Amino acid sequence: MWSIYLNLRHRMEEFRESLLVAVATPVYALVIGVEMLISHLNRKNLYSTKGVISNVYLMLLNMGLDMLMRGACLLVLDYFFRFHLVSIENKLIYWIALLFLQDLMFYILHVADHYCRLFWAVHVTHHSSEEFNLTVGFRSSVFQPLYRFIYFIPLALLGFKGIDIMFMYSATQIYGILVHTQTVGKLGFLEYFMVTPSHHRVHHGSNPLYLDRNMGMVFIIWDRLFGTFQEEVEPVRFGLTTKIETDNPVKMVTHEWEALYADIKKSNSVSDGLKYIFYRPGWSHDGSRYTSNDLRKIRVEKNQPSNFSS
Repeated sequence: MWSIYLNLRHRMEEFRESLLVAVATPVYALVIGVEMLISHLNRKNLYSTKGVISNVYLMLLNMGLDMLMRGACLLVLDYFFRFHLVSIENKLIYWIALLFLQDLMFYILHVADHYCRLFWAVHVTHHSSEEFNLTVGFRSSVFQPLYRFIYFIPLALLGFKGIDIMFMYSATQIYGILVHTQTVGKLGFLEYFMVTPSHHRVHHGSNPLYLDRNMGMVFIIWDRLFGTFQEEVEPVRFGLTTKIETDNPVKMVTHEWEALYADIKKSNSVSDGLKYIFYRPGWSHDGSRYTSNDLRKIRVEKNQPSNFSS
């Protein structure tokens, strides 16, 4: 009976996912086509063949792993739902609450991906492109499906069904992809509470001012509340602070893991080795490299404008 139940739940999720794909695919095709045309007409060169191929490659790797993990994720979330502490009877309130709380959990996940080097080694692929266009939204953190569901366990305990949590995440991802654009400017009053293209351009910047900022997927309110918000006030340099200098499809995924392993090997103690794993990217036992906070301090010391929140 349990296997039949799981099979039905999985089929229901597949139906919902198929519905999302059916809705999102023509939207993606339209907006990417429009952005490519605008880029061509204005000679902005926002797209390159190599960049698009890299983005699609990383998306397919992530999608394959995500599909393999779906059953296990649903099983874990359903298990914790058995012990849920709250029941929300009103369907409208249920879905609105899930939208906001799922976005908050994603924010926490995203902060961890930026603040812990172990998880940054997973997430870095999403930031490694020096281009910024709508296809960069598909440039996925390949191994994130292995642990992402852990951050959604509190939602199950709060009375949200696993299948609904996973559906909401997939739905909000559609919005998260659409903000990867340079074609749209600032959006007025929406800038105060929504993640806009301007906010997300900041997130992908390698400028010291912009590092580890604007972590939300749908709502920018979490960044404003928790001190990670930064307005777009200077031209954005997209990509990493240190370029990966490779188009090798394997290296694109593994380069930060290799660098992390090399740092652990040269550390002077077990304690330093653990710090390389769990401290912020840029931490070094001899002070030879800089974290994002260090780079911001250096920026201020050089008497550059300090229009950032800390």
